[in-house]
Amino acid sequence: MNNKKPSGPGSRLTRRDAMASGAAGSATLLLGTPPSVRAARVAGAKSVIQIWMWGGPAHLDTFDPKPDAGHDYCGPYVSPIETNVSGIRICERLPLLAKQADQYSIIRSMTHGNNGHETASYITQTGRPAGTSDVYPCAGAVVSHFKGYDAGYKGLLPPYIVLTRPQGRFSESGFMGLRYKPFATGGNPAAPVFAVEGIVQPGMGEERQRSRRKLLHALETFGEKMKGNPEFALMDSCEEQAYELLLGDAGKVFDVKTESDVLRDRYGRSEFGASCLVARRLVEAGVPYVTINYNGWDTHKKHFEIMNSKLTEMDRGFSALLQDLGDRGLLESTIVWWGGEFGRTPQVQWEAPWNGGRNHFGKCFCHVLAGGGFAGGHVVGASDGKGMEVAERPVYPWDLIGSIYEQLGIDTHARLPHPQGLDVRVCPTEEDGITLGGRLREIMA
Repeated sequence: MNNKKPSGPGSRLTRRDAMASGAAGSATLLLGTPPSVRAARVAGAKSVIQIWMWGGPAHLDTFDPKPDAGHDYCGPYVSPIETNVSGIRICERLPLLAKQADQYSIIRSMTHGNNGHETASYITQTGRPAGTSDVYPCAGAVVSHFKGYDAGYKGLLPPYIVLTRPQGRFSESGFMGLRYKPFATGGNPAAPVFAVEGIVQPGMGEERQRSRRKLLHALETFGEKMKGNPEFALMDSCEEQAYELLLGDAGKVFDVKTESDVLRDRYGRSEFGASCLVARRLVEAGVPYVTINYNGWDTHKKHFEIMNSKLTEMDRGFSALLQDLGDRGLLESTIVWWGGEFGRTPQVQWEAPWNGGRNHFGKCFCHVLAGGGFAGGHVVGASDGKGMEVAERPVYPWDLIGSIYEQLGIDTHARLPHPQGLDVRVCPTEEDGITLGGRLREIMA
């Protein structure tokens, strides 16, 4: 698309950046004139919860079971279960999700062909092919531009939040820069105290926070002598909003202890389950994009031993999230996007040192979409009898992400803010040398 040098990955969002930029909406608006924000259609969706299966989940052992492929492909998972949608079966380790298949659709023909974590993550999260001259922003950064501060977002919470740790695989904001980096919470939402970076400090009670602020004002008197100065007014605004996060209602969104024990148990008391619950609270508070970085799916060794526990944990948290969003009337306005950078090799590596492992597999894998105008109870595409190849209706990452943008009312032909003023559009087209599978019209309202 251009011959300019890449602008580089940018730096990570720090606590100070979050307080001065991410947390202070009005202050951030002053950083530059926002580009025009256009809507392609009437938006049904307002936010996204991305369950990022960090490491790559096995499609055969989740949403594309192949019980007739034999032991070398299925291992012990030979009894997929019927869902509440006739004709759709999923792994027997996902009984709760099986009861909700009418709420989500499975894409069984995802493909990009790349088997490297970093590159595949970049392709799958940006919807761009690798190896171009620019580092493109991921979907969360793009949504935070069109639904965040540049679109008049007034929330105290940053518009793009990651629970809980960044991947470190690539720069999420790409050439768009630090302004669009996600705020990564750190901590563990299932812990007695969820130590959110820059907002919650273990051992630091509200009274101590207030006395520290009082001491700060007593020591810093220069601002009192510069009343009316716009720079000091901006600093005061940042401070007010930061302390609203620390001491007001906005920061309390991270405290799952305010929820009932029944609901917390439904999600599960794991870090993943609690992250799903926090994600629901965040979109309920108006945050446009939340990513749950769910680690532990890079199962080169002893795959099935790991899956026996991980799938149960995932089933619980994911199903509770769908039910909770639905019960609160939020599923229609919230897209839930499940998937990782690739799948895993259909043929199991039984030999040492793998002892029943699965390797990286970008040729064919699954993603799942629910809510936000995406119809449930459907299967898009298909793999062959052993999950080795896409058999019908290939879906590329740019097809899926472009469909998400459209459901959010984002014009996929709109320009992205580029540091060199280049004409870069939200989604690539065939003119950029890519193969298109097409938007997911089968499941788009």
